[in-house]
Amino acid sequence: MALPSLDLPTTPIAEAAGSPSRPLARIAGVQRRIPLFQIIGLIIVFVIGATTIDGFAGKADIYDMLTLGAFLGFAAAGQTLVVLVGGVDLSIPAMIVLSGTIIAKFTGQYHWPFVAALALAVAAALITGAFTGFICHFFGGESLIVTLGVSSVLTGAVQVWTGGFLSASPPAFLVRLASPVATTFGIGFPPMVVIWAILAVLLGFGLRRTTLGHRLYATGANPRASRLALVSTLRVWVVAFALAAVLSALTGVLLAGFAAGDQSVGDPYLFESLAAVIVGGTAFGARGDYWRTVLGALILTELTTVLVGHGYSDADQQMLYGVVILVVVAAYGRERHLRDRV
Repeated sequence: MALPSLDLPTTPIAEAAGSPSRPLARIAGVQRRIPLFQIIGLIIVFVIGATTIDGFAGKADIYDMLTLGAFLGFAAAGQTLVVLVGGVDLSIPAMIVLSGTIIAKFTGQYHWPFVAALALAVAAALITGAFTGFICHFFGGESLIVTLGVSSVLTGAVQVWTGGFLSASPPAFLVRLASPVATTFGIGFPPMVVIWAILAVLLGFGLRRTTLGHRLYATGANPRASRLALVSTLRVWVVAFALAAVLSALTGVLLAGFAAGDQSVGDPYLFESLAAVIVGGTAFGARGDYWRTVLGALILTELTTVLVGHGYSDADQQMLYGVVILVVVAAYGRERHLRDRV
C-alpha cells in the first residue's frame, strides 16, 4: 500500500515562524550599502550638541569642527588603505611630526623653497612607507609591531635632529591655509575643508573605480585567492603603506601651519585615526571605503566638541571612544567574514 505523501513546507523555519531576524537582515543589508547608522549617529550627536551647548550650531563653531575633522580625515585616509588590506599603521603620528619638522626646518631655518621641502617630506614618507609594507608582507611581520618599531625610529630621529626643541616656523601661507577663519578664493569657507573634500573625492573614486583599488580590496578580502588570480599582494601592501605614509606626511605639512613647533601634534592621531576608520564602518579586510571614514572623522570631531563643552577630561574622552569602538566592532564582528565565504 502506497504511503500518503507529506507536503512539507519549503520555507525555512525561521521565516515561517516570522523570525525577527528578517528585518534585522534587511537593515544589515542596507548598512552594507549605505552607512545608515553613521549618518544617524552624526545627526544625533549634532542635535545633542546644539541643544546643550551655546554656539555649537553657530557658523564659527561649525567651521572649527569641520577644520578639525579635516585634519583627522587626512590622518585617517592612510589608515583606511592599510586597514582595507588587513593591516594597521601605528607610525602615523611619527610621520606627521617628521614631515612637519622637515617643512618648518628646511623652509624656516635653511630657507629652502616650500616645494623643495615638500618634495623631501613626501620622498621620505614614500620610502619609509614602502619599506614598512615590504617588511610586513615579505617577512610576514605583524603590521602593528612593525609600524610601532618604525614609529620609534622616526620619533627618535626627530628628537636627535631637533634636540627636542623646534625653533623654526612654517611658511605663513600654511598658517592661513589651516585656519578655520581663512577664506577660499575670497569665499568665507575654510580652505582646509575644501582640500579635504578634494581628497575624499579622489580617494573614494580611486578605491572603487581603479585597478589598484580593486586589487587592494581583493587582497584584503582573500590574499590566497588574489595570488591565484595573479595579483601581486606584495606590491599591493607596499603601495598601500607607501600611500598611507604620504597621506600622513601631507597631514603633517598642513598641521605645521596649525600647530607650529609642537612636536606632540601627531599624538592624538595614534588612536583617533584608527577610531575614525572603525567608527565609520570600514573593517579589516576589504569592507568599507573612505567615505565611511569621512563620516567617522566627523562623528568623532562632533563627539569631542560635545565632551569638551561639558567639561569632560581627555581620559573621559578616551574611555568613551573605547566603548564606541567596542560596540561597533562587536556589531560588525557578528557578520561572517568575507574570506570565509570565498
